[in-house]
Amino acid sequence: MKAAFVFPGQGAQYVGMGKELYDSFEIVRRIFDKASEILGEDFVSLVFNGNEDELKKTENTQPAILMVCTAISELLMQQGICPAVTAGLSLGEYSALVAARSIDYEDALPLVRKRGRLMNDAVPSGKGTMAAVLGLDEDTLLSCCREASEYGIAGIANYNCPGQLVITGEVKAVERASELAMKAGAKRVVPLQVSGPFHSVLLKSAGDALAEELAGIKIAAPRIPVVSNVTARPIEGTDELRQLLARQVSSPVRWEDSIRYMISQGVDTFIEVGPGRTLSGFIKKIDRTAAVYNAEDRASFENVLEALSRGKEACI
Repeated sequence: MKAAFVFPGQGAQYVGMGKELYDSFEIVRRIFDKASEILGEDFVSLVFNGNEDELKKTENTQPAILMVCTAISELLMQQGICPAVTAGLSLGEYSALVAARSIDYEDALPLVRKRGRLMNDAVPSGKGTMAAVLGLDEDTLLSCCREASEYGIAGIANYNCPGQLVITGEVKAVERASELAMKAGAKRVVPLQVSGPFHSVLLKSAGDALAEELAGIKIAAPRIPVVSNVTARPIEGTDELRQLLARQVSSPVRWEDSIRYMISQGVDTFIEVGPGRTLSGFIKKIDRTAAVYNAEDRASFENVLEALSRGKEACI
């Protein structure tokens, strides 16, 4: 078995995520409680008992998902479930880097909160949006985006899996591209409830500002490979890492290519670590032969443990 940990991004959050594991395992409690200490507020209460709208705020969503993903990945590794490689969808890349011992948890939490604020502030509210396009190929969708450019900026944000792409950009341009996509044969176009045009060139200013933040963060070379969203290849060195994280904000997420790369390197088992099962669904559409698990609550964690544990081994 060669396993990969994969981490979800923004949109996977829900009120109460991680609570069962928090109540059951000391290592999870320690990582959750540390987040409240680092962020200077009762952050655990926000995640467990806050209202959905408050949790949906980008500046809260990003550290909340990082906290939950980090706690569960540390729990898995404590139990001897060791990844050979990691990757994360957009925000999830930061959880992957923490798991790979490239960025310290204590630095990553305030960093992703800042990232969330920069992304939110880069484009005025109501100017940008995103939509998932089902059942259309890349070339045809790119053609739709080009044709819609008379209405503004539109482009592909996510290459998630066969049959699912996401477009991003200015509202009128995305709406026009969506109409053109349906005329071109898309099975469905689903507008996404997001606060901005993520992974669009409209967020380049946010990436530039994030680069300044990254310059002040201690970053080490990952101890295990971390596959970049931007290149769909392992990150090589700390200088490249800083550049890729800054570019990631305004660059497409090449998730399908990332999964295919890991499979080409012998990965046969994927564990989605954190809230939701979205990535598991993508992976099964990319390669139905892969073994796919998720770990987000007590039952799913125990399922992973039962299926994969071979006794406690030394993890990174």
